[in-house]
Amino acid sequence: MSELTVSEDAPIFVLGAGYAGLRVAQEVSRRSRHRLPVVLVDRHPVHVLRTELYEIDELAESGDAAGRWLVPLSTALNGERVTYLEGLVEAIDLDARTISLGGHVHRFGAIALCLGSVPAFYGVPGAKEIPHQVYGYAGARRLALTLKDTLGQRALEPRAEPLRVVVVGGGSTGTEVAAEIATANWKKIAHPAAKKPAVTIVTGTVPFLTGLPSPVIEHARTLLARAKVHLIENRNVTRVEETELHLENGDRVPFDLSVWAAGVQAPGIIRTLAAEHGHSGRLKVDANLEVLGHPGVFAVGDVAEFQDPTTGIVAPATAQAALAEAPIAAANLVARAVGKPLTPFVYRERGVVVAVGIGKGSGRAGGLTLWGRPASLVKKFVEKGYSFAAEHGTTPRGL
Repeated sequence: MSELTVSEDAPIFVLGAGYAGLRVAQEVSRRSRHRLPVVLVDRHPVHVLRTELYEIDELAESGDAAGRWLVPLSTALNGERVTYLEGLVEAIDLDARTISLGGHVHRFGAIALCLGSVPAFYGVPGAKEIPHQVYGYAGARRLALTLKDTLGQRALEPRAEPLRVVVVGGGSTGTEVAAEIATANWKKIAHPAAKKPAVTIVTGTVPFLTGLPSPVIEHARTLLARAKVHLIENRNVTRVEETELHLENGDRVPFDLSVWAAGVQAPGIIRTLAAEHGHSGRLKVDANLEVLGHPGVFAVGDVAEFQDPTTGIVAPATAQAALAEAPIAAANLVARAVGKPLTPFVYRERGVVVAVGIGKGSGRAGGLTLWGRPASLVKKFVEKGYSFAAEHGTTPRGL
């Protein structure tokens, strides 16, 4: 096992300040007793609580109060030996062990790639032009404010039909956003005369909430039906036009507002790296979360494809998985730097809860299937745990 050179001239770099990256930076600093220099790179000086961006009603009411969803990195890194560099990573050379940032080239002794994910459009014409997505704070807030303004304006037109909203994607993101839009109190948020939107989810050929336990899926279906959310299943979108979706069977779905939530992929800078890739451009990693063939280069969170060597289960691209991987990756970054053995990562699914409307949810936790209000309370508890963990660098409780 080769010892890596980690110095002020070639520190440990962590790319991305999402759930994975922020925790890795915090953990490396602490596990090395603040002896190893760490540089955290992100485009924005805040950590975004992405698991809570489906809360369209709260976003619409918040105005400019972004603190509910954003944790300043200055707060999260207080007391750590971590230097923050703001900017967009332009290039990564794993062989030369350099990154390009803001026109400058930086050498790294070791690195953690934690750049998260970006929307996947699957080559569907017009999909990239859909203005509304919820994978980032700016996009989620724009959707919320657009809904508030549009519903408020329509309330002044007594004969106006309900706003037709279509959400493309039947995973947890699409389900949560659609249900939130359908059940939000728009009379309070937008206008006393506002009508509830007519919401449709188009799932495509990937099954609705694929990968979740059957009881969780069926309870989610029940909650969506109660919220009057219409499901169109097993129909891929072939084209997106200004006011309608074209489906592969020839059907058309008209809309007034559309949201793309059909899935994610690794960012382009990750997909083009000279390394072995898996599904959606994610980097294949070994049992220690190192990128195959690149000692000292770790991939964590959404950019990593980790397959448990014992069970064969692939860790999902979730905050839960990212926060579980981060401490192991950090420990191994420190171990690489000082020439000690690495620790393998063991993935354990601790449960999952999907929010399905205001105060409602469906999930499985502690071996129990929950739905309705109890599931929603568990979901909120977990989200608060993620928020506290980000701000204080602790292990989140719950899922």
